[in-house]
Amino acid sequence: MDLLLQAWTAASIERAKLRHMLGAGERWRPGRPLRLLFAGYNGARNTGSDVRVEEMLRQVRQVLGKERLELSVLTQDFALTKGYFGDARQIRLPDIFPPFLAREVPRHDGVITCEGSMFKSKFADALTTMMIGALGLASARNRLSVGYGAEAGKMNRIPRRMTRRYVKDSLILTRNPESQDILGGLGVPTEPGTDTAWTFESHPPEQGEKALRAAGWDGSQPVLGLCPIHPFWWPVRASLPKAVARLFGGYRESHYRSVYFHDSGPEVDRAYERYLGAIARAVADFRRRTPVFPVLIAMEQLDTRACIRLGELLGGAPIFSSSDHDMYSLVGILRACSYLVSSRYHGIVTCMPALVASAGITMDERIANLLRDRGHEHLLLHVDDADLEPKLGVVLDTLHRDRDAIREGIAKNVAAQLRTMARMGVHFEDHVRSRYPDFPTRSGIHSWEEYLPPLTPALRRIVEAHPA
Repeated sequence: MDLLLQAWTAASIERAKLRHMLGAGERWRPGRPLRLLFAGYNGARNTGSDVRVEEMLRQVRQVLGKERLELSVLTQDFALTKGYFGDARQIRLPDIFPPFLAREVPRHDGVITCEGSMFKSKFADALTTMMIGALGLASARNRLSVGYGAEAGKMNRIPRRMTRRYVKDSLILTRNPESQDILGGLGVPTEPGTDTAWTFESHPPEQGEKALRAAGWDGSQPVLGLCPIHPFWWPVRASLPKAVARLFGGYRESHYRSVYFHDSGPEVDRAYERYLGAIARAVADFRRRTPVFPVLIAMEQLDTRACIRLGELLGGAPIFSSSDHDMYSLVGILRACSYLVSSRYHGIVTCMPALVASAGITMDERIANLLRDRGHEHLLLHVDDADLEPKLGVVLDTLHRDRDAIREGIAKNVAAQLRTMARMGVHFEDHVRSRYPDFPTRSGIHSWEEYLPPLTPALRRIVEAHPA
């Protein structure tokens, strides 16, 4: 099924190239708003994905001018993105996406792909194929084609070939040098960038603290946030045989959505229990040494199952899930924590502006790249480490003992990330100008902060305390 989606997407791009050569399609003209389509993994209540896109939209409006734009965002479920993304029009993304992209992309003057794990096979080749398809269909018509805050990792053979062939005329703004190296090896143009979640405005700290008190926190103990996942049931693959079996009750536990299924089997289950068991035992041991109030945070709906199981192993702990809390509320709760241990990349990113002392248990290179950039490799663990329990115990003690120093390192990194995000806005503006020379971009000299959404007072204090 994945091969079918890839072949279908490639054929759509080749057909779009031919139609463009024959003169089909309306090109942007001065006086009309620039129509941009933001293609990402939204509508699954993945807090990180939604926060990223919220801030991309705010940055693009800031850089190009809100009045000059008509923005659209893909979503899998309108109910789950209600109240998100400002005045951008939301368009439903069907599970079988190639014909939809072939129809929808030509209606816009450009595509901005939003998924952080944009070029990797770790989670789903179908998702990477969709990103490649959106970029390739836009560049086939010589329209704006930009990957925003992207990361590249290990890709299977066919996605690598598709990236080399169909993304070579796009611009990919990566969020780390490692991704630039991978994409550069495939002949894809890149510029340095970062994630866009740094400028996100959550609900104020008082609301996060109120939610914690309602869950049993008395305010006397530090709050330890835990963001577990199921790291071993990826990638998701499309499977027609499993879909048929699902009609008769098969593959119920591993069913993701539609014709897509998680990896499954006894070894997957054993690895999952080892991972959660190690976390539970390390946290229980830490609590005997250091009084803390543990809370479980499901950054995506899928993580709720992991939070429930870890809560059972801990003997009970409050669970805050994106199923029940929108991104403004959930990030506010994260930022009210004193410490965080997360297997979700955006669990760490979104709490950093509040200077929460954080560590990561990673399943791929994203958290590893982030903590290396922070200078905190000693706070990095891996989901499949045989010694995860004792190593996590050391990390928890380090978060508690060295909290002030860790917070200072985080503050320096946040300030640097904001400046990198501003440079990403400059690269984006230059690219728009090169693709649409008549589009009225700003002239003159501007401060770097003018390439960002308005900074909160907390972010401004961080920037002022850590000049470049």
